[in-house]
Parts: sequence; structure tokens; C-alpha cells
Amino acid sequence: MAATPLSATTRYFPVGVRQYYFVTSIASKTAPTRAELNAGTDLTGEIVSVTGFTTSSNPVDAPDLKSRFTGQVTGMITADASSMNIYLDEESVDVRSVLPRDTVGFVVQFPEGDDEGVSGTKTMDVFPVKVSSASKDTTTTDPGQIVISFVITSEPAENILVPA
Repeated sequence: MAATPLSATTRYFPVGVRQYYFVTSIASKTAPTRAELNAGTDLTGEIVSVTGFTTSSNPVDAPDLKSRFTGQVTGMITADASSMNIYLDEESVDVRSVLPRDTVGFVVQFPEGDDEGVSGTKTMDVFPVKVSSASKDTTTTDPGQIVISFVITSEPAENILVPA
């Protein structure tokens, strides 16, 4: 008997779907409430690009004397360097007031968007963060931008159901 195929996916293009919130306070990163998410700031409309906000596990060799083959076990979980390029405003009314250096909070990533008011199967990732730098891009050929760099301060909660 053949293996059961994975259900067909409804593919999507992330632009126009994916969303990012910055939330200053979440009591439980594994179960943010709708009120906590709504108290955050939706950064999506001002984001130029996002880097990171992913995790990986480094393999660790686990040899034994029974075999010449060296097996591996999963090792430490780490978060990749994470940053957002965000547009600046010519009147300085922009993300600089929300995310100055040393700001602590949570970046909430909604890969398939936030379905407020609709309970379903969409998920989100909650990254506890601290802003490590907020550097203005000095390029003169693009719209003004600031690069907000984050450190991930503890293990993110991934694939958490978005609350209604």
C-alpha cells in the first residue's frame, strides 16, 4: 500500500498576507490573548523587508564503539540574526518611537495573516526580543529606511494558534 500523500496546499505569495506585530507585553508566549495582540503595533504596512525570525538546531555527533558510523543527535536551538528594514517618515513620526534601542517585547509573526475574530487553523510565531540597534540606512537612492536589529532573548513559541 502506498504512503498517504500530504494534503494539497493552498499556496500563497507572502506579500499582502504575512503580518508582523510588535507587542510590549504578553503574559504567556505560548498563548497570547486577543487583547494582548490588539494592544500591539502592526508594523506590516511600513516594513520593507525582514531577515531572520527563524530557529535552527545544530547537530551534535554521537559516536559509539559499536560502529564506524557516527550518528547525530539534535543539539542547541538557536535563533538566526533577525532584523527589519522599515520606512522612515520625513517628519520623524515613525517606528523610532516604538522600537528605540534596548526596547524589550515580542515580535509576533503571522505567516498566513492575522484572522481577528475568526477561530481557525492559522498559526503565529512569538519571538521574545530586545532591540539591539536602530540604524538609519544612509542610501540616497531608495526611500528613507531604518534597520531595526533584534536579539531573540528566549526560545520562541512557534506554530501557536491565532486566537479569535
